[in-house]
Amino acid sequence: MSTEEKKEQTGSETLYFGLHNLRPAPGARRGRKRVGRGHGSGHGKTAGRGHKGFNSRSGGGPRPGYEGGQMPLYMRVGKLRGPNKKMSMPMGPFRTEAQAVNVERLTGFEANATVTPEALVKAGVIKNTKLPLKVLGRGEVKVALTVRAAAFSSSAREKIEAAGGRAEVI
Repeated sequence: MSTEEKKEQTGSETLYFGLHNLRPAPGARRGRKRVGRGHGSGHGKTAGRGHKGFNSRSGGGPRPGYEGGQMPLYMRVGKLRGPNKKMSMPMGPFRTEAQAVNVERLTGFEANATVTPEALVKAGVIKNTKLPLKVLGRGEVKVALTVRAAAFSSSAREKIEAAGGRAEVI
């Protein structure tokens, strides 16, 4: 018997319940409402849309974001104007992203080793070198290391240099 199945004894018959034979309880699911199928259905003629008006037409009804004449949310919230501000458009060439690695993850390297993004990929600390690497200061460094990265936090730089190593910006 597999892990998904549970066995239940009912008299002499054995039933197996698994993902392959689960179904909703009888009466739990209701069929869809078939509108516009004649007067006898109760939803004939106007199909529940009433008479005339914008909402009775195909394609009618308010657009997404319309709030009945109240100033919509997307117009009420503040905006930062300009195409070249990082905070106004955090996308494309203005986005700043970096992979963060704390100094506690550098403990697997031997003394006087050079830690580069490629070495971190080889050690399995990061997945790839597509994004720039920033070293952050959580944890401790016990051995002297030469760490090469795109950026360092001030505490990470202090901890690396206190252990006798160097923090080089590439």
